[in-house]
Amino acid sequence: MSTDLPIRKIIHVDMDAFYASVEQMDNPELNGKPIAVGGGGKRGVVSAASYEARTYGVKSAMAGALAAKLCPDLIFVRPRFDRYTEISKKIRKIFYDYTDLVEPLSLDEAYLDVTQNKKGNPSASLIAKDIRKRILNEVGLTASAGISINKFIAKVASDYNKPNGQKTVNPEEVLSFLEQLDIRKFYGVGKVTAEKMYQKGIFTGLDLKQKSLQYLDENFGKSGRYYYYIVRGIHDSEVKPDRTRKSLAAERTFSENLSSEVFMLEKLDHISEEVARRLNKSNVAGKTLTLKIKYSDFTLQTRSKTLPYFISDKSVILETAKDLLFQERLSNSVRLLGISLSNLNNKKKKTPEIKKSVSVQLKFEF
Repeated sequence: MSTDLPIRKIIHVDMDAFYASVEQMDNPELNGKPIAVGGGGKRGVVSAASYEARTYGVKSAMAGALAAKLCPDLIFVRPRFDRYTEISKKIRKIFYDYTDLVEPLSLDEAYLDVTQNKKGNPSASLIAKDIRKRILNEVGLTASAGISINKFIAKVASDYNKPNGQKTVNPEEVLSFLEQLDIRKFYGVGKVTAEKMYQKGIFTGLDLKQKSLQYLDENFGKSGRYYYYIVRGIHDSEVKPDRTRKSLAAERTFSENLSSEVFMLEKLDHISEEVARRLNKSNVAGKTLTLKIKYSDFTLQTRSKTLPYFISDKSVILETAKDLLFQERLSNSVRLLGISLSNLNNKKKKTPEIKKSVSVQLKFEF
C-alpha cells in the first residue's frame, strides 16, 4: 500500500427515504402509512418508498403496478421536486456551516470533507452526529451518515445503521471491515456483477481480496482495477465541491404508446421546454443533443448531434430534436422520449489535496 495516501476525514450524509419523508412531514395524515412517491397505474414508476412500504418489498424504480400488488394499501403521492429542492437547499446550508468541501450527489445525499473544518472539531463522528441532530431540529427529517478515511467506505458505512443512524469505520478497522463485507454491499458492484462474482466464488471482500489484479482485469474489464484497490481501502477520489455536471436531461413515459410522429412532436415540445428551463436555471448550455427513444418492446435507441455552438434556447433544442426524430424511420410505436444536452460549457475547478503518510493517518481521531 502507498505510503503517501491522502489523509481525509469523510462523511457521507444520506437522507432517509427523502422524498417519501418530505411528503409525510408535510402531510401528517401519511405518517406511519406505506406511501410511494411516483405514479401508479400501468406505466407509473416508484421514485421513492417510505419505510412502511419497503417492508412489503416496494422500492424505487419499481413499476407502480407491481408496487400496488405487493402492498394493496399503498398510497401513491405525486412527486413535488420543487419542494424537495427547497428542503435540500436547507440541508446543504447546514453542511456549509462545517466545511466548504461539500459534494452533493443528488438532492438527498452528499459527501463532506471535514479534515479541516470550520468548527475546529477533530472528531468527524461528532460532527456527523451534530449535523444529523440539526437536520432533525431545523428541517424535521432524519438522516444517516457514514464516516471514514475515503468516500467509498463512508458511502458504504452510511447504509449500515439506516434509518436515523451512523457508522464510523476508523482507519485501523478499514481492512477488516472490507474483508467481512458482503460483495453486494460494495458501492459500484451492481446486481449483474454480484451474480458473476458469486459464480466465481467471490462472496465477501476477503474473497475479492484474494484475486489478483490480472484475474480481476481479465474477468471484469476496466472495473477490475477499481475492485482490486477499493477492497484494500485505496480510493483517493477527493470531495469535489464544484462537481461538474456532465449533462442535463428530461424525458417522458407515455400512458399510451405513440405511433404518430405528430403526437411525438407535441411531446417533444414539452420536453424541450423542460430541458431549456433546467439549463437556464443551472446557467449552462450544451453542444451535443441526444434524443432518447424507447419503443413499446422496450428496446432503446439514441440519436445524437453535436452543434458548432452552445444552445439553451427551447426553440433550437426542439428543432434539433425534430431533426433527429426524422433522421430515420421509427421501428415501432414509442413509449418514452427524452432529450439530453451534454458537452456543457461549465468549467471544472480543482480541489486542493490534503496529503499525509499512512502512519499519521492511523493516529487520526474519528
